[in-house]
Amino acid sequence: MLVKICGINDLKSALVAVENGANALGFVFAPSFRQIIPEKAKKIIDDIPKGVLRVGVFVDAPISLVNEIAEYCSLSVLQLHGSESVDYCRQLEKPVLKAIRIGEKGNFYLTPEPYKGIVWAFLADTYQPRKSGGTGLSFPWKKVDNIRRYGQVILAGGLNPYNVYQALNIARPDGVDISSGVETNGQKDPEKIIKFIKEVRRWENEQNITR
Repeated sequence: MLVKICGINDLKSALVAVENGANALGFVFAPSFRQIIPEKAKKIIDDIPKGVLRVGVFVDAPISLVNEIAEYCSLSVLQLHGSESVDYCRQLEKPVLKAIRIGEKGNFYLTPEPYKGIVWAFLADTYQPRKSGGTGLSFPWKKVDNIRRYGQVILAGGLNPYNVYQALNIARPDGVDISSGVETNGQKDPEKIIKFIKEVRRWENEQNITR
């Protein structure tokens, strides 16, 4: 089970996440209050274990810039939260995690089908007009079934330490992604990070026992 803590802005938060079982960290390079400059991200990345996935988050950025930052920061995966096309994804030099946002009625923005076989996985997030992600709002988790037929699904959108167990039971994704749900006053909260990861691993262990 992939556990990604997104919106990392400092080494302390990164290490708390990794040391407690997160296997992916997200660095937001798109305009956001969580945005990080490549130089700072590189310093953090250089100090975390090599086996951790280093995910760069972008929104409709120039392809050349995305590839440049990916190389400079040694990113593992590129998470795209905009209207990036299939052709755009093909021109990137790292595996792509493509965000598919889901509305209250289960409608998709964008449609996942054209990206089948092109992207590494899909990030199922909550649709909010004029927002690219990180809203802290959830969507009908069962709707990820309609994305899974096209590839792996990482569940995001409104997760927190208190609802992730239920979300996993309903959605049964290949991984989870969280940012605002492990924050207090806009800053990463070590206690929430630890509790969130424990809940995910608890669910995962229970599934292994029942198999």
